[in-house]
Amino acid sequence: MCGERDVEGDGSRRVSGTVIGHGIDLVDNSRIARSVERFGDRFLRRIYTPAEIEFCQSHADPVPHLAARWAAKEAVGKAFGTGLGEEISWLDIEVTRDGAGRPGLALHGNGGVLAEARRYGSAQLSLTHTKDYAAASVLLLGKV
Repeated sequence: MCGERDVEGDGSRRVSGTVIGHGIDLVDNSRIARSVERFGDRFLRRIYTPAEIEFCQSHADPVPHLAARWAAKEAVGKAFGTGLGEEISWLDIEVTRDGAGRPGLALHGNGGVLAEARRYGSAQLSLTHTKDYAAASVLLLGKV
């Protein structure tokens, strides 16, 4: 059980619920860079939502940001125990940001169907990247 806790230290954000899945992924940024170079917009539109593409391309070097989102999507597939494929696809998972810049998840299409079937309530997402690697960790929490 994931207990209730004050994440920000000011009482504004509470996390509660049963952990229904955990996923983690690490990606070599050069792999993403090669795909972008080779396939361009076709690759981007197959993997990322328009909002994700816009956010990543707003940075001087979009590759680490694209790689972190790739890792997040892979981690979500692992957390659900399905991987990415028939039950949930790349575009069913969107990495969002709240007003403070914290990453979050939005599940669309089959992602929403799977979330409902698994009684998904919320997620905790952590992203990190360096020049060479990006990683993501996802905790899926059940409805309380």
